[in-house]
Amino acid sequence: MSISREVRASAKDLVSLRRTIHEWPEPGFKEQKTAALIRKKLDDWGVSYRKMCGTGVVATIKGSKPGPTLLFRADMDALPLTEENKVPYASRVPGFMHACGHDGHVAMALVASRLLEKERHSLRGNVKVMFQPAEEGPGGAVPMIDAGILDKPRVDAAFAIHLWNDLPVGKVGCRAGAVFAAQDEFHMTVHGKGGHGAAPHQTIDPVVVAAQIVTACQTIVARKVNPVKTAVLTFGQIHGGTRHNIIPDTVSLSGTVRALEKPVRQLLEEELKRVVHGVASSLGAKVELEFIRGYSATVNDPGMTEVARRAASRAAKTVEQDITMGAEDMSYVLEKVPGCYMAVGSHNKKRGLVYPHHSARFDFDEKALEVGTEVWLQLARQSIA
Repeated sequence: MSISREVRASAKDLVSLRRTIHEWPEPGFKEQKTAALIRKKLDDWGVSYRKMCGTGVVATIKGSKPGPTLLFRADMDALPLTEENKVPYASRVPGFMHACGHDGHVAMALVASRLLEKERHSLRGNVKVMFQPAEEGPGGAVPMIDAGILDKPRVDAAFAIHLWNDLPVGKVGCRAGAVFAAQDEFHMTVHGKGGHGAAPHQTIDPVVVAAQIVTACQTIVARKVNPVKTAVLTFGQIHGGTRHNIIPDTVSLSGTVRALEKPVRQLLEEELKRVVHGVASSLGAKVELEFIRGYSATVNDPGMTEVARRAASRAAKTVEQDITMGAEDMSYVLEKVPGCYMAVGSHNKKRGLVYPHHSARFDFDEKALEVGTEVWLQLARQSIA
């Protein structure tokens, strides 16, 4: 790693900020303590900012020389998860935990804001730092876009950093094209005819219908999606029945579908509806189906990916980022302006910091905070032309 003197000098601040935020996790659009901490630090450091969309904050560092306006995104919210780590900075909020690195994202973006404010007289253009609520849901990017975060001054390019426990600390992943999938969800209720478990001929068994639906839907990816494309269809919940010998009237199911490309996403929706209704009808049942569109695919601009790669290479070793079928609402920003979403390696096998994102044991090597902060500085210092 090649970390500048000013970032190394900020290492204790990075860790302290991250741990403070980690102790007080908050769900989407309720990040009151986190937002107050962000505003206080920006006030202390003389960084201009404005509040947006409740708990959102956008800091603006205005360079003294003409140049582009860059947007740096840091998400703020935590997950509904009970932490199992036995560390001094463990969550103090029952049922909530920073299990995806957002606490680190805020710390890196805050310290970068301070350091960039100090060197704004040599900065070309402007940097907007987007402290965004509700990435884990229901999504804070679109409200902030609608509130004008990409305007006044107009944003020319946008970047995001995610601490990434699939990569070791000291590496940064960059990839042009799709890096996160589009994600949609579905909820359905199978309506049958209940009765005694010993007399199934008198019923329309929604449990059997639900089982057939789950099995039949797996053929959508296997037999309807082009084999060289990528898609996921997962049932995550099935609920039905009250007793072992009672056939219920209804069974509810829910799940998710994910794709990297718009035509595949559309195909999944159409085929899911066709298969579900077809199977139910063939067995004499009916289905209520709700299909909810979620985040779009996150697609990195090739040119901005190279800009990000050059900046990251000054801080750490760059590698080709893996594609994930997870989803991100940074996608909506990248639909409006070109940019790049990067993965900053954060796991450390020797220290046991290897648990995946959204795990109750998730934690990361805090040296990654220095890497991410250095990447932010290097991005602001170079031309995006």
